[in-house]
Amino acid sequence: MGPRLPRSLRLFDAVSIGLGSMLGAGVFVAIGPAAAAAGSGLLLGLAMAGIVAYANATSSAQLAAVYPEAGGTYVYARERLGPFWGFLAGWGFLAGKTASLAAVALTVGVYALPGFERAGAAGAVLVLTVVNYLGVRKTAGLTKAIVAIVLLCLGIAVLAGFANPAGDPAHLTDVGPAGLRGILEAAGLLFFAFAGYARIATLGEEVIDPAETIPKAIPLALLVTLCVYLAVFVSALYSIGPERLASASAPLVAATEGLPRAVPVVRVGGTVAALGVLLSLLAGVSRTGFAMARNQELPSWLAAIHPKYQTPHRAELVVGLGVALITLLVDLREAIGFSSFAVLVYYLLANVSAFTQPLEHRRWPRSLQVVGIAGCVVLAVSLPTPSVVTGMLVLVVGAIVWAWKRR
Repeated sequence: MGPRLPRSLRLFDAVSIGLGSMLGAGVFVAIGPAAAAAGSGLLLGLAMAGIVAYANATSSAQLAAVYPEAGGTYVYARERLGPFWGFLAGWGFLAGKTASLAAVALTVGVYALPGFERAGAAGAVLVLTVVNYLGVRKTAGLTKAIVAIVLLCLGIAVLAGFANPAGDPAHLTDVGPAGLRGILEAAGLLFFAFAGYARIATLGEEVIDPAETIPKAIPLALLVTLCVYLAVFVSALYSIGPERLASASAPLVAATEGLPRAVPVVRVGGTVAALGVLLSLLAGVSRTGFAMARNQELPSWLAAIHPKYQTPHRAELVVGLGVALITLLVDLREAIGFSSFAVLVYYLLANVSAFTQPLEHRRWPRSLQVVGIAGCVVLAVSLPTPSVVTGMLVLVVGAIVWAWKRR
């Protein structure tokens, strides 16, 4: 089976990593393209994304309790559906989450270094790659501090938004002209903001008592995140309306400009939140690559564990260097759309895998998996056409790679 990672994460650690993964680019950046698609209908899109995310979360938790290994849905689909579907899940995860990493890194640049976004993004990726290289316990400890700071800054952003003298309740009813189609597109884009709960599952090999810890940690982290997002989105819409949110590169900065003293706090919050997501997402992607390499589906030299730090150090370095390069080339909003498509396909396979589990392994009814399957399909095809086309091409390339390796 190859080298194994040590178990060191408890419930609070796991929930903190999940929150650190979700309270980032989604709340600080994805609100912009979602507002462009649906106007204030993005609140309905948020609810839809939350429902799909909850269904996916229960599937991931149910599977992780039985298969507590590094790799997440790559492992689940491989065990429940077969090697090809496992490979496709891992391939889609690596592609989609690499785009996510680029988008989140660019969020660091937008909030911390406006005018030098790409240089700031690449630098942040390299620094946090070193942090992950030094060990997951350091990752968990730093993530707890990041979550506390982000929640404080978001609380100030909410108060500042409602305190804006130009705020107008009518902004909350300004649904965009696209109607239901726009709301579905917004839901697909906002799903990008919820996908971090899977980080708990991809770290399953390092969680103490995963059969009990993971099923509790994933829904808890998701519920807290949904409540925070709802408060922030309502406040931002009330403050400046969907049109200004759609056009702003740093939407929450624009939403708090009515209270100037809050602006630097929000910039700090956006920077710290995105750094938290980068920290845990780099860990999750590298561990999926590690798991695929351990099964000979990626170059086997990536399946090495550092003798001192007990981390998949080669996978960490490859992912970090690759993402740092990509941040110099991609557009933030295009990265969000592509990432959302790939991640929705990934969770589609997670739901199908959970649907096939026998009664003795079930913790939630199959109806939730049906909701997850249908929701992933609907939200994926509702995304902007370039994101769907690019995502399909990436999956086709993955299938070709699989066939070539098998031959």
